[in-house]
Amino acid sequence: MAKRKTRKKTTAKKNQNHTKLKIINIILLILVITLSVTIISYYFILQDKQTTSQTKTETQKKTTVKKPSVTQKIQEELTHVEKAFEEYTDELKKDYTHEPVLPTEKPSVINPEQPKATTKSDKPKIAIVIDDVTLKSQVKNLQNINYKVNMSFMPPTKTHPNSAKIAQNLPFYMIHFPMQANSFKFEEANTLHIGDSYEKIEQRVKAIREFYPEAVFTNNHTGSKFTSDHDSMDKLFRALKKYNFSFLDSRTTAKTVAKEYATKYGVPFLARNIFLDNELKYDYIQGQLKKAIAIAKKSGYAIAIGHPHSITIQVLKESKDLLKDLDVVYINELPIN
Repeated sequence: MAKRKTRKKTTAKKNQNHTKLKIINIILLILVITLSVTIISYYFILQDKQTTSQTKTETQKKTTVKKPSVTQKIQEELTHVEKAFEEYTDELKKDYTHEPVLPTEKPSVINPEQPKATTKSDKPKIAIVIDDVTLKSQVKNLQNINYKVNMSFMPPTKTHPNSAKIAQNLPFYMIHFPMQANSFKFEEANTLHIGDSYEKIEQRVKAIREFYPEAVFTNNHTGSKFTSDHDSMDKLFRALKKYNFSFLDSRTTAKTVAKEYATKYGVPFLARNIFLDNELKYDYIQGQLKKAIAIAKKSGYAIAIGHPHSITIQVLKESKDLLKDLDVVYINELPIN
């Protein structure tokens, strides 16, 4: 009996020890699994951080080192064109010529109070107009072309409040007068619309005269709808006459009636021949300039209109040799109708 009891106790202890060993093994297994999961997770977190850090470093390198390509710059400007510059109608792609100027024909005196730098040369003349000027940086870039450029300034608004001040010290400048387009998303403040009363139009012309007391020439900004409307243009030219302005028709529409009302009111009048930068490509712009030169050689003078894009300015600066047989002039040095 004593031996049986001893065996039972021994067996019970063994069972207890075995159970404890199982529990310890289970606990150790859990710890090992937990530790393994932790190590694996930590490894992946490190890898993810390294990848993120590498991506950020590469992005920073691209941002700080890699400069935008010419194509990217042009694409940025194209986006800006839609917002700030001309309504790009099919009409702007058309070229215009005029009757040849007779050798005895002399430029009219537009404003006796404004000195005229007339040219004595018999060379054909070309006037290059750059519309939509509003900034000092644009003026500086255009002056760096190093020959005469007719800068046409937007009237002051909240977007460009200093455009009139910037123009004042220039030897010659024009006003780019906003008029209603058939379709243009980014209309300037105080744009003239068809249906505006004479009083409203007259007050707008008066305000522009006050902004630009020395200016003589205006040309239309957009205006495909306004410049084709008889009643509106009649009112406009009546006001232009009152405040001693001349008019350059940008020809944003084939239906423009500007010349008819310039004649009616005796307002000195000219019209553009070529648009330079319908496409912001070097070869295209230079090709348009060559067309303007050909018109000048055939008819005595030509007027080419562009915008203050960096590519346009670059072409003009690098095309000086093409102009060697012409006089590059201000608009008021041309024969006026």
